[in-house]
Amino acid sequence: MNASALPVLAVTSGEPAGIGPELCLRLAERDWAATHGVRLVVLADRELLAARAAQTGFAPRLRDWDPQAAPLAGVLDVLSLPLAVPAQAGVLDVANAPYVLALLDRALAGCRAGADGTPPEFAGMVTAPVQKSIINDAGVPFTGHTEYLAAACGVPRVVMMLAGGDLRVALATTHLPLREVPDAITRDSLAETIRIIAADMRRKFGIAEPRILVAGLNPHAGEGGSLGREEIEVIAPTLAALREEGFRLIGPLPADTMFTPPQLARGDCVLAMYHDQGLTALKYATFGAGINVTLGLPVIRTSVDHGTALDLAGKGSADPGSLFVAVEQAALMVSRSAALAAADRA
Repeated sequence: MNASALPVLAVTSGEPAGIGPELCLRLAERDWAATHGVRLVVLADRELLAARAAQTGFAPRLRDWDPQAAPLAGVLDVLSLPLAVPAQAGVLDVANAPYVLALLDRALAGCRAGADGTPPEFAGMVTAPVQKSIINDAGVPFTGHTEYLAAACGVPRVVMMLAGGDLRVALATTHLPLREVPDAITRDSLAETIRIIAADMRRKFGIAEPRILVAGLNPHAGEGGSLGREEIEVIAPTLAALREEGFRLIGPLPADTMFTPPQLARGDCVLAMYHDQGLTALKYATFGAGINVTLGLPVIRTSVDHGTALDLAGKGSADPGSLFVAVEQAALMVSRSAALAAADRA
């Protein structure tokens, strides 16, 4: 296939003081065009990548991004955006917070069609980890990639899903203090979340009739109201109404037994009510090979399931496994979306 005809995935390198830049260097170890039918372009300061390559020993050839150039094994294509100040591995600098957001903005802009209907530059985006605290210290309210990309796309609601192996866990709420979670779960918000999950399970994961296991909020799913009434007043009525529309929903289920093999065998995806309820189990089962997928965006976006690991940065010991899986999953989503679009045109 002509190089320019291959779909392109933009990979943002994340916090420059973290492990993201060196993980991105490792992408050159694989021939993504041959194995997954995609090209990769890493968004990063080229000098940062060169410095981290010298520091860690991962030293692929760096090449300025040219959409017409054929992909080459051992070569990393780089769309360079400048750092504000030089970055030191493991040492955060608030001056570079705007750079981190600029990487996301550039990748997202490339994933969206032009105002005149021109096709997107990128077929999807994959994100290395960012450091939320330093972005907030720069005066930018930032709770995570998921919320930032949703706001940038003008999407009122998106859903965070983490996946690893055959396990997929979506969240009804994301980065909230626990005391705010019950009030954030309403019938309308829960129904909208489930609709987004079902739609993207079909479109991005290729599951025609997804079965969703839904957790209760309280211990023992409320135990008939004695341990809380959210299941009775919010969750169960919402599930019942959606079942009438044809959604395949199981629950509300006690969260402490929902991740046992017999329960998981009943569904294609788990919907947890809050962050740690769902992700503790998933990260225990898949850490290092799990990824983050944002459902409900008008673009394809996957990410690693770990943080910036400042203590490992520059040492060359960080595991690129999650980034590799994130790229693989994004490539699969691109392929499925293209197949569905072709079917719709037929």
